[in-house]
Amino acid sequence: MTQPPTEDYDIVVAGGGPAGSTAAALVASQGHRVLLLEKENFPRYQIGESLLPSTIHGICELLGVAGEVKRAGFTVKHGGTFKWGASPDPWNFNFAVSRRLAGPTSYAYQVERMKFDQILLDNARRVGVEVREGCTVTGVIGDERASAARYVDPDGVERHASARFVVDASGNRSRIHKRAGGERRYSELFRNLAVFGYFENGKRLPGPDSGNVFSVAFSDGWIWYIPLSPTLTSVGAVVHHKSAHLIQGDPAEALRKFIGKCPIIADFLADARRVTEGIYGEVRTRKDYSYCKDKFWEPGIVLVGDAACFVDPVFSSGVHLATYSGLLAARSINSVLAGIIDEPTAFREFDRRYRNEYAIFYEFLAAFYGMHVDRESYYWAAKKITNCELSELEAFVELVSGIASGESALTKPGDVLDQVASSTRALGDAVRGNGDTGRAGFVPVHRIPIVERVRSEGANIQLHAMLGDASEDAPLFADGLCSSRDGMRWKVPGGR
Repeated sequence: MTQPPTEDYDIVVAGGGPAGSTAAALVASQGHRVLLLEKENFPRYQIGESLLPSTIHGICELLGVAGEVKRAGFTVKHGGTFKWGASPDPWNFNFAVSRRLAGPTSYAYQVERMKFDQILLDNARRVGVEVREGCTVTGVIGDERASAARYVDPDGVERHASARFVVDASGNRSRIHKRAGGERRYSELFRNLAVFGYFENGKRLPGPDSGNVFSVAFSDGWIWYIPLSPTLTSVGAVVHHKSAHLIQGDPAEALRKFIGKCPIIADFLADARRVTEGIYGEVRTRKDYSYCKDKFWEPGIVLVGDAACFVDPVFSSGVHLATYSGLLAARSINSVLAGIIDEPTAFREFDRRYRNEYAIFYEFLAAFYGMHVDRESYYWAAKKITNCELSELEAFVELVSGIASGESALTKPGDVLDQVASSTRALGDAVRGNGDTGRAGFVPVHRIPIVERVRSEGANIQLHAMLGDASEDAPLFADGLCSSRDGMRWKVPGGR
């Protein structure tokens, strides 16, 4: 029997989205041989259009594409605007609220992902990554250690690519994530579905907030309203899985009805027309179940982006977590290939940092959903689901605290109950403004601990990218590693 053709690389990356292209480019930039296999042909459609400053001013700077992204003309966003919680008026969550982000980097972009992802993939090619599109990774070879990827090329021929490391960046539909071991643990409450489409000539928020994501809670969940250009808007409803029957028949009609339940969004779209042709002409659905893998790596394989974990998109965390995990994986791989750090130590740092960042966003999500005031919504059903003698908020927190992320902050129910309930109350107090009504009825969110925690690591990445070799990174954990001055490897604190 003829064996499939085999090629040899330092790493093979499955998936060419932001996680995969980031990891591939940062490893190739250190002179290593990198093969990236992408099942589709770019440009291709993808959801997840709202970015955070750490991606633009941190990861994109490290990749060397910040200037190209700026020249692409994407919509500038200064934060998010919400109609959520007890406040009768919309309120803002501005990036400039953080002292470390105030100034020239306190913004991000709303992007058309087919354009943004193309920039990142082309950059990977530019720095030496061998990119092959139309190639589907179907398996990982190796017993005690992953040693090769099995894939099918555009002609349907099965091939093998051997490597020191396989990076799974193939998303939530990954075929190979199980090779790292463990299970995907799904949140009991955040079992949501999204239905979304695109509209021309929708209204915009006033003044400097016109580029913000506008997120509005309603009885079945919440709606996003993302201005992608002066005329094009991405609109989607995130609803509980119990509403799936409303979507299965006709997604376009379901989206129309959800918008009708949300008067302020209905008004914004009163004179708009839904796009019905081309790449944006389809009303799509996606299961946005929040989940986290028990294990992010095993010898020879590492999971990044949605292959490892996913959290509800209300805070635009998707591309941030994807590119951040790509950076962490690249640091670990570069360190091992250079013989600086042993594999278990390097990937222990990757695992802890990635889980920590995921856990922070999850806690923020739990606190934020706890602010939902519509007692007819499914969030208030937590009291019934838990069947306990707690307040609705406490029942909600107890329910969502069961996520098995491996972080101690999320595995001690009593601690989580206090922690998330405290964050929820702080968010509620901030939204009410404590007497500061802000401009034109908009209430600014002041600096509170959970907000600072969400922003902390992103700000560190931005600072490192801006200062480069002049920056000195501190370890995130007392017994952990820190990054090298160029951000490409790990080092032992105090070492060179």
